[in-house]
Amino acid sequence: MSERYNIITPSAPPLPFDKAVSSLKSALVRYERDTASQGNLPGRTLVVFSQAVDPLDLKGWLGNQTVFPRIYWMNRENDFAVAGIGSADTIQFDGNGDNASSYRKFDLKISEKNPEARYFGGFRFNNLETQDQIWKEFSSCFLVLPLVQLSFENNAYRLSCHLWSEEKNDIGRKISELIKTIDQINPHTGYPSLKLPELVKLCYNPDEKNWQDTCRKALETFESGEMEKIALARQTVLEFKNSFSPFLFMLRYPSQKNSIYNFYFEPSENNAFFSFSPERLYRRNNDLLLTEALAGTCSKETINGDSLDVSEILLNSEKDIREHKFVKDMIYHELLEVSSDIQMEENVQVLQLNRLAHLYTRCSAKLKPEFENDSAVLTTLHPTPAVGGVPREPAMQHIMELEPFSRGWYAAPAGWISRDAAEFSVAIRSALVSGNHAYLYSGAGLVKGSDPLSEWEEVDQKIGDLLAITRQEV
Repeated sequence: MSERYNIITPSAPPLPFDKAVSSLKSALVRYERDTASQGNLPGRTLVVFSQAVDPLDLKGWLGNQTVFPRIYWMNRENDFAVAGIGSADTIQFDGNGDNASSYRKFDLKISEKNPEARYFGGFRFNNLETQDQIWKEFSSCFLVLPLVQLSFENNAYRLSCHLWSEEKNDIGRKISELIKTIDQINPHTGYPSLKLPELVKLCYNPDEKNWQDTCRKALETFESGEMEKIALARQTVLEFKNSFSPFLFMLRYPSQKNSIYNFYFEPSENNAFFSFSPERLYRRNNDLLLTEALAGTCSKETINGDSLDVSEILLNSEKDIREHKFVKDMIYHELLEVSSDIQMEENVQVLQLNRLAHLYTRCSAKLKPEFENDSAVLTTLHPTPAVGGVPREPAMQHIMELEPFSRGWYAAPAGWISRDAAEFSVAIRSALVSGNHAYLYSGAGLVKGSDPLSEWEEVDQKIGDLLAITRQEV
């Protein structure tokens, strides 16, 4: 089937935001008038209306919008960010079977999309898990092409909208929907006055006693030789007096102090999953793949030290170096099947965050022609040993048996994808907000010799910035 792709730029120079909105709306009206007079239009059409705008705060803008879904993404280097509202197109399904079958189904769907379209969203950690009810709006796979988006890329700000039509007779209706959404845009970019309601309850799942019991069961698998490493997670449950906007966490998280990905996905009002992850799953440009090993953690608060102190401790910690080596070696060996020219850094580095520091090692590779697709890459790399374990399949089974909750999108791939490029973070340091409840997720990697009490404290540290936001409000 023929397909058309076009970019329409109403004005080359950047415009003030309110004038950019008017410019896009006028361009849509002109496009509808022009297409109405044409004959044989292709059924499948993607037209991007894109206008350069003066610099502005993407998070502040998104926090003022009332069109859903609301989506935010910022990469770890802080040089690419997108704030999106509405949905021009989606890739969504709840599939049965394991992760690999889900990724294959996803790959078929993305192959049918326009190669220029960039979809944002995520996947489940383990598609074999029975999902808790709180994850009902977060499917096995759920990615969105925003209807309207504000972006920062290549040192420029742009306001864009996507006109995606499956059938030529559908263009008029689609344009009407777009104009209706543009009319709902709030031009303000100042942070909205959001406040958390009263916190009425905080509990842990599992609690500290059951956590230690669970860790001991995991440690027994090391003694038997069945496992070398396993990552266990905890759910911290906050109950508030009333429902609230989850976007408050995005506005108040200390992102400027961290080398992290920002990911936010709110499919309906006051139901959102978000992550402030330091960990890249992978970045793909055609056949070039970038990934990394990230494992081994030290808390600056626990040792009452600075970046130099935690670096010295991590680089001289036998337990952390061993945990990191598990991750590094497993990633290397898994890449052997799907890629060539693997370049794994020899020297381990330290990634500095606001409260924590991690050991990490970068890796690049060239994908073999038959594996130049994201289904193969996702199947190969997810879950990383840092959030799953070694060996992978037994670790996934043990996690389902040991953890008293389903992980949902926690520790799963979260990011964006187009036909020829993609970037996904590992969605750790994350939370799900549903109504008046917030579920914070964090985990710890266990190896032989791990101390359950120390791992409990590490889990606390990893959600410290999220908990600090709630304490400021109480």
